[in-house]
Amino acid sequence: MAGTMPTRVDGELFEAARAAGATASRSAAQQLAHWARLGRELEASPTASLVDIRRVLEGRGSYDDLGEHEQAVVRNTWDEEIQKRRAALNLARRFQEQGRTWSEVDDDGQVVTRGENTH
Repeated sequence: MAGTMPTRVDGELFEAARAAGATASRSAAQQLAHWARLGRELEASPTASLVDIRRVLEGRGSYDDLGEHEQAVVRNTWDEEIQKRRAALNLARRFQEQGRTWSEVDDDGQVVTRGENTH
């Protein structure tokens, strides 16, 4: 088994790997290695079609028409996009800006109401 080698990674890519890895119980380094293996498999696959993958990602093709390698790439891309959107989403701030109240579960599992209009 080969050892690890140090390398430099773009900060944005590292943060994306950290976020995606957290949902799969992987470190950022493990997630980057996972993505690299996925890319290697895609490039090595004689049946994988980047054109078909791009069509699905652009909403112009059917996911079900893809082979398993292409589906894996599409799912990975969707997962990355979802992680980026979740990281940018701050509903508490949005609700506060709108002067709305909201309910959430606290650390003890109790439902609590938050916001300006809380009584």
